[in-house]
Amino acid sequence: MSVLLPVNRRILALFSVILLVLGPFVASAQDKRGQVTNLPLPRYVSMKAAEGNVRRGPSLSHRIDWVFKRRGMPLQVTAEYGNWRKVQDRDGAGGWVHYALLSGVRTVLIESDLLPVYSNPDPNSQVSARFETGVVARLGTCTIEWCRISAGGYRGWALKSNLWGVDPSEIRE
Repeated sequence: MSVLLPVNRRILALFSVILLVLGPFVASAQDKRGQVTNLPLPRYVSMKAAEGNVRRGPSLSHRIDWVFKRRGMPLQVTAEYGNWRKVQDRDGAGGWVHYALLSGVRTVLIESDLLPVYSNPDPNSQVSARFETGVVARLGTCTIEWCRISAGGYRGWALKSNLWGVDPSEIRE
């Protein structure tokens, strides 16, 4: 037994050193923040402008790959560089957009056709509206399963799993 004890201590010591060295890297990968804003990455924003150029790189000298043409469209910010944000849409299409074209107002994209929007976060409550696929709705409070949304003068609760622009584990008050 005394022969195994020093070996176990060496393994434990080695494991402790590995944890001390790699610990900050593991934590930073889980809590990644933008170098410019110090806000979490990835995060969701929306298009402030009715039209926004999406560039191949973070400057005006980079080629425009396409143009987002929908005010309020939810986008996911995945990187930051100066006044530029690397964004992607629901389909993964994206590039670099000037930060002035983006808003912190949260919106979601309806991903289910004729999505029932309930008066309460309960599938047995009254249906107050039905939203078509592709509708952009304003995002309000979210529980683990439900989000309060509004669009076109209608509002209510929808299952989070039918929305793009909010993380599955995200809770909003």
